[in-house]
Parts: sequence; structure tokens; C-alpha cells
Amino acid sequence: MKWITRQNVKVDRVACPWLIRRFIDPKAEFLFAPEADVLAIGAREEAVPFDMPRNPELKFTHHDGLCTFEVLIREFNLKEPALAHLAKIVHGADLHGEEHTAPEAPGLKAIAEGFHAMGLNDEQRLAHGFPLYDALYAWCQKHPK
Repeated sequence: MKWITRQNVKVDRVACPWLIRRFIDPKAEFLFAPEADVLAIGAREEAVPFDMPRNPELKFTHHDGLCTFEVLIREFNLKEPALAHLAKIVHGADLHGEEHTAPEAPGLKAIAEGFHAMGLNDEQRLAHGFPLYDALYAWCQKHPK
């Protein structure tokens, strides 16, 4: 399955591909495009758009105060406690004003901003970010909430 989102990924748009590859579709492909082109390219490429908060009609975007990572967990009925804990961290790092959700959230946001400051392209951000999310997930397994 192909998925598409806005280019210049940071927190949620790295966390979601990690979640999709690890728990939903290990062969998933990800495309990145300018926001204005995501829906057209997605239709042409038969790719599922995700994390497009300016398009609330989409299934996989922010809804009901949840970031896209949380929406994917809900929609795919992923019940593991470590994922729920990780979701709180991603939520706090992704949503402005929600940093208090988890004490780890500001650190995750700083790392995502650091990848951006390094000038990494989207594929490089996923390549660097996936091991980070693997590590956070492992930590969440040892520190359930």
C-alpha cells in the first residue's frame, strides 16, 4: 500500500510511517509532496493521504483532539500498552500547547526539529527517525503507563 503526506516531515509524519511499517503494513511505501499537491498526487498514485490537518474530511489526520498517530492506533485497533504510552509522547511533541502530555514530548520535538535543521530530506528523516521510534517503543515497553 502507498501512503502520501506533506513534505518536510517532523514528529507525526515520521511517527506514522514508523507505526504503519511496524504494525500495519511492513511493505508500505511513502510519498511526500507539497501540501497543495498531496491529494492530486495521492489520487494518481493510489496512495492514502495522511496527516493533513487542513483536510479534516480525510480519515487519517487529526480528529477529536488526537494527532494522526493516535488516529491510526484507534482506526487499526492497536491495543498494546506500549503504543498507547508512545502515543502520548507523540501527541505532546506534535500538538502545540500539549507538551505537558508526556515529559518526553519536548525532547522528541527537539530531535524532530534537529533533523529539520540538519537539512535532511524526508526519506533521510524516516531513516534516522525509525531507530529513534524503535528505541522509544522499547523504552515504553519497559515503562508502561
